[in-house]
Amino acid sequence: MMQMKEYKEVPQDVPHDDAVVRQPQVTGNPVVSDSVTAGGGGGVVENWMSIPVGMPNCPQGLEYLTALDQLLISQKIEKLELITGFETKNRFKIKNSLGQNVYFATEESDCCTRNLLGRSRPFEMKILDNFQNEVLHLHRPFRCDILCCFPNCLNAVEVSAPPGQVIGTVEQVCTFMKPKFNIKNSFGDIVLTIEGPVCPCKCFSDTNFKVFSVNNEQIGKISKQWSGLGRELFTDADYFSVTFPLHLDVRMKALIFSALFLIDVVYYEQ
Repeated sequence: MMQMKEYKEVPQDVPHDDAVVRQPQVTGNPVVSDSVTAGGGGGVVENWMSIPVGMPNCPQGLEYLTALDQLLISQKIEKLELITGFETKNRFKIKNSLGQNVYFATEESDCCTRNLLGRSRPFEMKILDNFQNEVLHLHRPFRCDILCCFPNCLNAVEVSAPPGQVIGTVEQVCTFMKPKFNIKNSFGDIVLTIEGPVCPCKCFSDTNFKVFSVNNEQIGKISKQWSGLGRELFTDADYFSVTFPLHLDVRMKALIFSALFLIDVVYYEQ
């Protein structure tokens, strides 16, 4: 009688011994959205971009930016703020052009300064990755909400990556026509400039803040996108997009990205 040979199924998902798999540092839990599955079984895990690997001389957490030339930023509508007008902490989702989440940004400030000082308020902005690791930290000091050219009145934000290690600043320039900002590196040298339109608040169209190199060549832009009449009239929740060259230094990308939060609070917070 013929005997049957025994076959053992070999797992296909076991990596070779020489394969190197890099995992991001995990210090928190994966971000889960507030939405609920159709079956009522709980939160839905967000679709996050995979972290690029093999990026030398790159601050941890900024590896995502090495593979991107565009970011899409949407500010969350706060129901309490919509109903009562009570200013709450700003929160943002940052996605790539494929709709995958890249970062999540949340403002750290107290209730009194938000509602009494408005857009003049000081705040900290934390940029978090999928595992709630803080990869970027923005510090914005108190500034007067008036047209003023004194150094202590001009708007600025200090950017750190990782938190505690300053990579540069974004500083407003005193002008009486077009808005202008200087982007400086950690040594205080101007490396990029941002110029906006004469009227930064437009109806039914996008508003572009152009990014220029030190050679006065446009290399990118920050766009405040028109989000519809209802959203524009009754909320301060905005849509932005940021574009920059793919091979631009990752720290410069981070500074351009950080500039949009300063532009938002100066021109679009009311």
